[in-house]
Amino acid sequence: MAISEQDVKRRIDSTRKTSQITTAMQMVSTAKLNQIQKHTVGYQVYAKKVESIVAHLAMSHLMSEGSVGGSDSDQSGISAIDLLRQRPVKKVGYLVITSDRGLVGSYNSNVIKKTNDFMAKNNHDKDDSVILAVGGTGADFYKNLGMNVAYEYRGVSDVPTFNEVREIVKTVTTMYANDTFDELYVCYNHFVNRLSNSFESVKMLPIGGDDLVENKQDDAMKFGAEYDAEPSPEILLQDILPQYAESLVYGAILDAKTAEHASSSTAMKTASDNASDLIANLELQYNRARQSAITTEITEITGGMAALE
Repeated sequence: MAISEQDVKRRIDSTRKTSQITTAMQMVSTAKLNQIQKHTVGYQVYAKKVESIVAHLAMSHLMSEGSVGGSDSDQSGISAIDLLRQRPVKKVGYLVITSDRGLVGSYNSNVIKKTNDFMAKNNHDKDDSVILAVGGTGADFYKNLGMNVAYEYRGVSDVPTFNEVREIVKTVTTMYANDTFDELYVCYNHFVNRLSNSFESVKMLPIGGDDLVENKQDDAMKFGAEYDAEPSPEILLQDILPQYAESLVYGAILDAKTAEHASSSTAMKTASDNASDLIANLELQYNRARQSAITTEITEITGGMAALE
């Protein structure tokens, strides 16, 4: 059935308005991406320094449960002995970072699918897994799936602040200390560039010195360093380890938010390009319909004139 000129015209106008919206959303996402990238550059320097300090402490054999004599927590309620405590793994926690909204392309589906694959690879199901969701998309998905969602945090800022993450870290470490889970992995999309991202799963708890040493690529750090701790290993680790835990989560959320803004910008650009292609096809269709109508009118006039003769 042929579409009338008016219908085609309405579709062109509607698609044009949609294109204007997606173009505006692309500009907003690009601005947010530029803003968070500037913020992330400075933070990466801090995070690498904290990781380097903790790696040195691990190689000096200060990072062990025996080296932390007390279990007193700092003002935030995080205890160094809790962060180092090794125990049999009965339940595994997954801190899954997704977005609160859609229109971000395959960003959310990718992190959820890869998290599920990671869980399946390690033979973890809903009976021995605990989900801690940062972002509404992941929280809603795992609730609908019947998983044990023990914690959810919605409304992460476009450029997250350190205070936001501090509350998240305090909550998850308290749950770890209360034996809600025995290991914790942070699962998120790592920002590669404006066009792509990759899935990351980083073990956060318990903090293990062996993992840090193995992950260090700098040959200069492979010697067995020994330190004299002042005032004491207990106080030193009580200050450093909570900062390290916070840096892991904050860095993951910053990285994930960067990937989210990039995915949103790319998705909106793709939508705008598709709208432009659709408008071009509709305009061609409109011109053909108009030409056909003109040809019909001319034919009718010519036929009428012939009849009068």
